[in-house]
Amino acid sequence: MSADVRSDSPAEAGSAVAGAPRVFEWAPVRGVWRRELALYRRYWASTSFASLVEPTIYLLAFGFGFGSVIGAAYGYDYRDFVSTGVVATSVLFISAFGAMFGTFIRRTYQHTYDAVLAAPVDVHELVTAEASWLAAKAAVYGCAPVLVGVGFGLRPSPGVLLVPFVAFLTGLGFGLFGIWVSSIVPSINTFDYVISGVLAPMFLVAGTFFPVDQLPSWAAAVARVNPLYHCVELVRDAVFGRLGAGDLAHAGVLLLFAALMWGLAVWKMRARLID
Repeated sequence: MSADVRSDSPAEAGSAVAGAPRVFEWAPVRGVWRRELALYRRYWASTSFASLVEPTIYLLAFGFGFGSVIGAAYGYDYRDFVSTGVVATSVLFISAFGAMFGTFIRRTYQHTYDAVLAAPVDVHELVTAEASWLAAKAAVYGCAPVLVGVGFGLRPSPGVLLVPFVAFLTGLGFGLFGIWVSSIVPSINTFDYVISGVLAPMFLVAGTFFPVDQLPSWAAAVARVNPLYHCVELVRDAVFGRLGAGDLAHAGVLLLFAALMWGLAVWKMRARLID
């Protein structure tokens, strides 16, 4: 027998898995996407219903309620101001919440990832697939507030075609954020701290319902670090036809946020699933 015959013993296979990650491949990502798509076919109706009803309620409550008092913001009708800002809210709910709870349940209770990693799939591919799937959903449902806004009188510029791409990039970052959070919390109840202490302030202080310039100077400076703020600014500039060089900075912040969260999510998920 040749001396270079490869051993396929479980012990060696396990040590290979626990070693350094292999080169990134897209085939495993497509495999995870096919699984997600098969599951999505079962619950798409409820998800779509919620994604259309929530922005409608926001526009009725804030656009017509507060809008009747405020009138305009930044020179635009307040209903248009809210409908563009709520895009960020929809993206946040779909990506961050979906990643936190979905990832935790699949890893802890269903042990889905144990089965996935038994196939030729590495952790960085699994994380990328899960986050990009949530980002794709955010790109689709993030357009719902704009469509509802059109029904209430919004007249967008051709730049509105960029909204799905902004929603995808933002959803990717927050999907990875949710995966990272799910890998560091000790229990599912701990999400309450993250939701109330992190996501709620980010959602409220992002320029969604009022310009951040109206905040105290220190609070406005903090708000501009918020990735959701940059999503809101990009969406508004695209919809209102105000795109300029400054929007490259907004996109750069969202890219940096996604890259940072990818590294953290892969690192902690690898520690949870393998190390």
